[in-house]
This record gives sequence, structure tokens and C-alpha cells, in this order.
Amino acid sequence: MKQVTLFCDGSSLGNPGPGGYGGILRYAEHEKEYGGYDLYTTNNKMELKAVIEGLKLLKEPCEVEVVSDSSYVVKGINEWLPNWQKKEFKKVKNPELWREYVRVSKPHKIKAIWVRGHDGHIENERCDAIAKEQAEKAKALQNA
Repeated sequence: MKQVTLFCDGSSLGNPGPGGYGGILRYAEHEKEYGGYDLYTTNNKMELKAVIEGLKLLKEPCEVEVVSDSSYVVKGINEWLPNWQKKEFKKVKNPELWREYVRVSKPHKIKAIWVRGHDGHIENERCDAIAKEQAEKAKALQNA
């Protein structure tokens, strides 16, 4: 199984408001940056969307290390998900995104790692910049 690192971040201008996500997929010496936006969303939704969209880019089952500054995403993946699934996501925020995460993560072996945001972590800073660019794009579309 290939070992892949998925660095990701989300951003929301207002919470809720226009938002964006960004990520970097790294396999050996190969890297792929990606990003996207939503016109009206929350920071947590964009954090999770960054993981989902990164996983969708993988073409085969992989061991994935998700690196995020979102404790919501990291704890959701590493700790909370089994209980949320048992109770069918009742009283869980963003159930549609968590269900999508479960679907796209199935073929992979995933471990999430938390890093402190805005702390000089090169890949996290780049993902943050991509997410903010995407959120600004969403904001401009709203104001057009």
C-alpha cells in the first residue's frame, strides 16, 4: 500500500460565510495542490471538505496520514467517528459531510495528526493560503 500524506486546511470569512479549502497530497517526491470553495459555509465544513476532496483524488487504496490544524477533523477521524456511526450521526454537526468522509475513506487506512495552525509549519501555511484564496474567490462571486 502506498503511503501518502494529505496536508489540509479550511477557511471561512465569517462563520458562516464564504469559505474555501486547500490541500497538498504528497506521495514520495510527487505533490499535488488542490482547493475549492463554497459561497456559504463554516470553517469546520471547509476543514472536513479539504480532507474529503483530497481522498477523492487518490486512485488506489493508500495509507494516508492526514495533517490538519483542526482538532474537530483530527478528533473526528481518530476518536469520535465510531460512536457517531453507531448512533447514525444523530446530534452530530455536518452529518452529510461525515457520511461522505466515511464513503471516500473506506478503501484507505487513515490516521490524522494535529499540528498547531499559524505556527510556521510550511505545508500547513501553504494550505491555509490556498484556503484563503478560495474563500476570497467565493466572496468576490457573492459580491459580483
